[in-house]
Amino acid sequence: MPRSAKDQTMPFTNKRRAALMGLPMGAVLLAFFLLPMARLILETGSEGGLRLYWDALTSARYATSLFYTTALSAAVTLVSLALSGVVGVFLARNTFPGKRLLVSMLTFPLAFPGVVVGFMVILWAGRQGLLGQLTKALTGDKIVLAYSMTGLFLGYLYFSIPRVVTAVMAAAKKIDRELEEAARSLGASPRLVIRDVIIPALTPAFISSGAICFATSMGAFGTAFTLATNIDVLPITIYTEFTLSANIGMAACLSVILGTITWATLFAARIVAREDSIGAAG
Repeated sequence: MPRSAKDQTMPFTNKRRAALMGLPMGAVLLAFFLLPMARLILETGSEGGLRLYWDALTSARYATSLFYTTALSAAVTLVSLALSGVVGVFLARNTFPGKRLLVSMLTFPLAFPGVVVGFMVILWAGRQGLLGQLTKALTGDKIVLAYSMTGLFLGYLYFSIPRVVTAVMAAAKKIDRELEEAARSLGASPRLVIRDVIIPALTPAFISSGAICFATSMGAFGTAFTLATNIDVLPITIYTEFTLSANIGMAACLSVILGTITWATLFAARIVAREDSIGAAG
């Protein structure tokens, strides 16, 4: 049967509606991602182009800063996944008095900016912090962990754990308990159940939350700035190049490198997590 004029105009109307609805997203993408990245790349081009990137990757100072930043972010991610995996599964599967308060306290650090987190690390492990006072009273020697990579690690861990805990809790609630019971009925030990049933089911959550944790640690500035006495991480290096050395080209180059690493991590995690989800469903 011939299609009516109304039916023929429907696809056009839907496309127009979709285009109008996509305008805000396109505007945000253009204003906050494409234009800033293009400006950074153009800045590096005007200051030396590829030679600038080569200097950034081969110079001892910049390469060391990149290595420290990547290693620190990876360590924070791995420890966050290990701790939050256990805590998240436990909270998802157990009900006890005060659970809601505990969960809210675990996610409380998400409300703090990086400067506040750094200040809390100073109050706990700084020169006049609680840890130093306790260790001096007990051993006669004051332990100071702030103002170093150890203090920065603790600060990053503080705001990374809540991100992973919430993701693991959501994924753990969706695990089919019958799969675990079936594994146990076939003689699987608790360790094998964890390895072959629980961890594979949580893998997409681990990948996605771990990637966010890594990317956040790579680009975190406030905490590093507060504790930056003996810290050489890339955000601080970029800040120093831009403000103290007026080396705009190198600051832009390091920003592009940092942004590329974090974007590539998130993009790869999205692909791997989707493939794992499809594999688990199949």
